Amino acid sequence: MTAQIQRMEKALEGRRTLLREHKLYRLLSNMEDVQRFMELHVYAVWDFMSLLKALQNELTCTTLPWRPRGNAKTARFINEIVLGEESDVNELGEPRSHFEMYLEAMQEVGADTRPVLDLVASLDSMDHIDQRIANAGLEPAAAQFLRFTFSVIAEKAPHKIASAFTFGREDLIPDMFIQLIEQASEGGVNRFPKLTYYLVRHIEVDGDEHGPLALEMIQELCGDDAAKWDEVLQTAQEALDQRIALWDAIAESIVSAPEFV
Repeated sequence: MTAQIQRMEKALEGRRTLLREHKLYRLLSNMEDVQRFMELHVYAVWDFMSLLKALQNELTCTTLPWRPRGNAKTARFINEIVLGEESDVNELGEPRSHFEMYLEAMQEVGADTRPVLDLVASLDSMDHIDQRIANAGLEPAAAQFLRFTFSVIAEKAPHKIASAFTFGREDLIPDMFIQLIEQASEGGVNRFPKLTYYLVRHIEVDGDEHGPLALEMIQELCGDDAAKWDEVLQTAQEALDQRIALWDAIAESIVSAPEFV
């Protein structure tokens, strides 16, 4: 790990600790809580894919005629991540993006996918995206989370987009979440194979493959440019603040639910 990445990790540790120890995880006590979690968390899953494609647009050639973009190493990093995130395989060995896997897992546990599908269907370009998000009737923290993401994308600064992509997501799915799914099994039969597979696959891919690749990509993009490293850190801090705010909102929605005891 380079000195700059170590500096980043140290500077972000406080915010990451807040996420790892967030009260939200202690509130996930039944499948109704999981449903509420997924109905808001899905927007973070979707906008992660948008960050990914923004990086591919900036770091590889996605227009015709094809022309080299000048750094084949960063192009390879992002193309490898795109392959896994946009066209992985589900628990049946069928090609799926991670977003589509998540939607299938939501349907499996009875979570409502209609709002996020309606939003995605309504956004056919980046034009007036803030207004479209505002008109979608989303929970305010989810809407603000998306507005921040697309404001970073709109800057078209690859190192900032890479920062939000790499540091602005939850690094660990708590054991409690996976244990809750396991406890919902009956007679040794996993009632939620799609959700279980998504969680396990998420840990495998992000921890073992995409996480290290993303860090290497940031190193390549910033090099010895101190100003870029400062901007990467600022973007990462803001992205984690948005994640914490989203977690706060999900926790509040669970506590305020009529059936919460």
